[in-house]
Amino acid sequence: MRKTLVFIMTIVLCLAMTACGKYNSHYTSIVLITRSSSDEAYMHFGSFNGTNVFKVKSTDKKNELRYSAELGEGSMTVYYDDDGTKKELFTINGGEKIEETTIELETGTTYLIFESDGNCKDGTFEFEIV
Repeated sequence: MRKTLVFIMTIVLCLAMTACGKYNSHYTSIVLITRSSSDEAYMHFGSFNGTNVFKVKSTDKKNELRYSAELGEGSMTVYYDDDGTKKELFTINGGEKIEETTIELETGTTYLIFESDGNCKDGTFEFEIV
């Protein structure tokens, strides 16, 4: 009985520890469409307020991040963390468009962190590891 209880407590503790990530999403949104995989992240929304986080992975063969963005109203800052440090990638304001741009990443996991400055409208953000 004691071994069973210890086993169950170990499982619960492991699950609790893996549920917490380095960065957490918390937002309110209307018409939010997201797509993510190990090498891409996409976010389109009608209205967005808060923080959203994606995780992508780069390899020795694919270690560049290609991105583009467009925002109708508001202001959004996008950060990335590929080495344990949160760094600003860009800030976009309403009516602006960021044409396709590429940066080099460290090999491994990269977090993409989207932080709005209040309510944003009509946004499209595309990221791909190439």
